[in-house]
Amino acid sequence: MTEAANARVAVYIDFDNIIISRYDQLHGRKKFFDDKIRYINVYSASAETKAKLSTATVDIGAILDYASSFGSIVLSRAYADWSVSVNATYQRQLIERAVDLTQLFPTASTKNGADIRLAVDVVEDLFRLPDITHVVIVAGDSDYIALAQRSKRLGRYVVGIGVAGSTSTSLAAACDEFADYDALPGLDSNADADVSVPDPIAVLEPAAVPTSAAPVSAKAKAAAKTSAGKSSVPEITAGLVKTETGAAQKQAASRLMVRAMQLISSKDDADWLLSTTVKNQMLRMDPAFSEKALGYKTFTDFLKSRGGTVELEEDGLIRRIRLRQSATPQ
Repeated sequence: MTEAANARVAVYIDFDNIIISRYDQLHGRKKFFDDKIRYINVYSASAETKAKLSTATVDIGAILDYASSFGSIVLSRAYADWSVSVNATYQRQLIERAVDLTQLFPTASTKNGADIRLAVDVVEDLFRLPDITHVVIVAGDSDYIALAQRSKRLGRYVVGIGVAGSTSTSLAAACDEFADYDALPGLDSNADADVSVPDPIAVLEPAAVPTSAAPVSAKAKAAAKTSAGKSSVPEITAGLVKTETGAAQKQAASRLMVRAMQLISSKDDADWLLSTTVKNQMLRMDPAFSEKALGYKTFTDFLKSRGGTVELEEDGLIRRIRLRQSATPQ
């Protein structure tokens, strides 16, 4: 397998497949269709339906972080009918992770043709982009067996990710490596580093956005500004809400570090990790990470400030770190 430093990864997500599979895994076989989730507006749905959807939220970040552990993600696409309300709630998360959203309109009541379109795109990309070394297929449908086999024959390392109970055993066998969604290393950090899976419905709840029915008065607008001219409400930048303060950014960096270390450890089965390896993985997961932007001169200084989360061992110019058994995010 190509070393992560030189590997180039392409990720293809059958989004409908993973969302439906996760919902059915937690609420019962075929409950996604029985509950008519595809046809409801999630914002006006009943409290019970919202709760079931929230429980079945898919952590997109964990999937992409796992894919990045194989190398740099150079291409990522998610296939779905984005006019479906439950799919639309994930658009912001996907766009923030630079995932291309491919629109598929249903040609039948239960199929949108994602498997055919995804397979065609993969084969075309592999001939068009010979530098791709890894293909990550996020789905569990047996329809992808031939795609996995063809990708392997074309010399690519094939990784599958699927939801337990909805994954074809034949597809898993056709891949070089297959990961169960529930076993993704990134998900373990939810408990260890106080990382919660973003709830797309709560994040994008329209009720939180002012409407014409409830206009904001000039007096209220003026009151929202500080004497320094800064807004006391979240800053809207490029259509996204910017809410992170300096403290929040440092917490996010700690969670990023923990998830990166868990991903590396899951592959290498190593206790102590080289600090350079950890930083490289963090940058693959979040290219915007910078210890200097957080106020630290070096990455070693950043690690030393996380003494409650990691142990640091220095031997000359070599620095190794490992997670403490009772890590506390800082």
